[in-house]
Amino acid sequence: MKRKHLSHAIGCVLLSAMMAPVAFAQDAAAAADTPAASDQQDTVTLNAVTVTARRREEPLQDVPVAVSAFGEEQLDNMQASDISGLQGAVPNMNIVQGRGSANSVNVFIRGIGQPDALQTFDPGVGIYVDDVYYSRINGALFSLFDVAQVEVLRGPQGTLYGKNSTGGAIKLTTKDPFQDEGGAFEATIGDFDRTEARFYAGGQLSERVAASVAAMTGSNDGYVRDPATGQRYNDDDTQAIRTKLAFRNGEAFDATLSLDYTRQKAALTLGRPTAPLYATDLVFGPVLLAPAPTGDYQFETRTSFDPDKGQEMTHKGAALNMSWTLDDAWLLKSITSWRKLDTASYIDIDASEFELGDVFVGVDQEQWSQELQLQYDNGGAVRAIFGAYHLNEKVPSYQEAYADDFIRFLGIPIGFLRTIEDDLRTKSSAAFASVDWDLAPSWTLSAGVRHTRETKDYDRTTSAFFGPPLAAFSADPQAVIDGAHKTWSATTPSVSLKKAFSDNVTAYVSANRGFKSGGFNGRANSQAEADNPEFDPEFVWTYELGLKMQSADRRLSANFAAFHSDYTDFQARVSEIVDPDAPIPSFNFPVLNAASMKIDGLEFEGMAQVGSATTVIAQLGWMNARYDEFVDPRTDLDPSLANLHDHVPFSPDFTGRLAVQQGFDLGNAGTLSVGADASHRSETWLSVDNRENLSQSAYTLYGLYAVWDSPEYAWQVRAGVRNLTDELYKTEGQEFSSVGNIQTAYYGMPRNAYLSVRYNF
Repeated sequence: MKRKHLSHAIGCVLLSAMMAPVAFAQDAAAAADTPAASDQQDTVTLNAVTVTARRREEPLQDVPVAVSAFGEEQLDNMQASDISGLQGAVPNMNIVQGRGSANSVNVFIRGIGQPDALQTFDPGVGIYVDDVYYSRINGALFSLFDVAQVEVLRGPQGTLYGKNSTGGAIKLTTKDPFQDEGGAFEATIGDFDRTEARFYAGGQLSERVAASVAAMTGSNDGYVRDPATGQRYNDDDTQAIRTKLAFRNGEAFDATLSLDYTRQKAALTLGRPTAPLYATDLVFGPVLLAPAPTGDYQFETRTSFDPDKGQEMTHKGAALNMSWTLDDAWLLKSITSWRKLDTASYIDIDASEFELGDVFVGVDQEQWSQELQLQYDNGGAVRAIFGAYHLNEKVPSYQEAYADDFIRFLGIPIGFLRTIEDDLRTKSSAAFASVDWDLAPSWTLSAGVRHTRETKDYDRTTSAFFGPPLAAFSADPQAVIDGAHKTWSATTPSVSLKKAFSDNVTAYVSANRGFKSGGFNGRANSQAEADNPEFDPEFVWTYELGLKMQSADRRLSANFAAFHSDYTDFQARVSEIVDPDAPIPSFNFPVLNAASMKIDGLEFEGMAQVGSATTVIAQLGWMNARYDEFVDPRTDLDPSLANLHDHVPFSPDFTGRLAVQQGFDLGNAGTLSVGADASHRSETWLSVDNRENLSQSAYTLYGLYAVWDSPEYAWQVRAGVRNLTDELYKTEGQEFSSVGNIQTAYYGMPRNAYLSVRYNF
């Protein structure tokens, strides 16, 4: 039945692709010829959007790529204070705060992402700030305090982007002191004792030199509470600063040096156990510690950690972007970056007063990268980009796991501590090229290729310490990975053909290959696993048909995309089956290249300027992600697990959003704008091992805001509320069911309101 529906849906899109350009162009031209339309065009139109999705500036409507773009004002109207605020605004994207972490982000685009948060897994979606690749999801929950534009590229980015990404890419562009002159100060207060201050100032110091500084400080007391102690969790206390110094020597050379620093200190990020929690008595068998909770979650959770055990992060870096105009046709670019990330996080995985899945994770990550681009454009029929990229990353970490309540002997709890020291070193090098050829007046053929060579070295020492009477089973070390070394290479081509039916209607077809390198299991807790820790790369081919339309009077725009992806060797972290005959659980969490899958989807993004003061925005995504196979030995050993992989995680069938903004002219009193939006998401599974209690049924979130601007736009007052109906919904899941039956869900923020005052200068 699904295949019939899919065929029908794709057929409709194909028919639309053939018929809509002509109809849209005729209607738009007719509208533009009328006096009323002409008058409206002179007054209010949609803003033209320029993107750098293909590493050079191009109008959004001309790019043969499925890309969503948001400027500073749009981000404000989406009420997005950090990058997770993009949730709902991009078709077929899932972006939320990472499980159990105050500073990480979990991103899936078109069903592809990073299913395990551990640092030994690479992101499936690449995140870039000013063209610099951020290699970890830790430290990527960016506050949007100085962002000029965000672009979300859907589908594999295997040709032009720093490090191959199978799912897509998110590009943040921060403000340019030459272009973003002036400044602003904004103060915000809100629910959960939210206080926030943001500052930006930038401009030219001379004809050739400009500088800027942007800073923010923000905190809230958290929306989860321990009912016994009153201690609050899921809070935030962050300070960040970015400074830029830019130089221009006419049109021949420009350079920008950027320095940034972020410091965050937060309490624990707690979820809610959704299944019964058990200890294992070596004589009596399973012992119930706590039944599954009942009733709606009241944002109250216990923890075994002391109040001083929280999560800290320091994230800093420097980047130097330079461009040389060599002549009328050639441009040389250099992007040099160094970054340092330090985290020290306690995570209560079981989210209870018991020590079952309590861990400390300390990461000391450092990376430097260099990219060179040589761009060719003489104004003729051929344009090209040639480039090379290198990334060198070191990720040493120290971890501890505490489970004093998990193992018992004749009813007596036995203490348990695991310590882990590991070190991952990655070198990734690539050469790439992309050429656009206007082979006919309205046809453009684009082709690109990238060859990537990635080498990883990994060392790991695991030790386990048991209390009496199992002290004899302690092992120091228990498992050792000594100098694991592996190199993976891949060639990833891309090709697209674009047809311009008019200045306002463009269609394209494309094929792109994505690659994510293999790695080593960072959860190898037995010597058997440590002797064979490697997992293989994963690959995806995506085929896409797109249609981009804009009316001649620039008051309507509509973009469609239909895609099909073949995804192979999916890297899945799963939980072991607990063997009732084994005296001590092994705590094994294997990584399997378990699955191949097919993903089909349809996407729509539209915007309309209705009259002179009403804007309507809509996004809609439909996706059918399903496994062709999922090779998991556990499902053969235990028939009760036959349905363990019926659903692809973080891949809802439908995502959609509708937003409306209405403006009012108050004359000498300024302007008032009010807006509302509704975003819907169908049922979503939150773990690779499907657990019914780690799924979220369909839900809809509503937002509301009002903005007053003074006549000269010097002052602005904004008030808003998010999650207006106080919807209770899950965003993430921790699944370690082999350890105490841990199945923890994390929830979105309840209804919260805020008030901001901004002064522009």
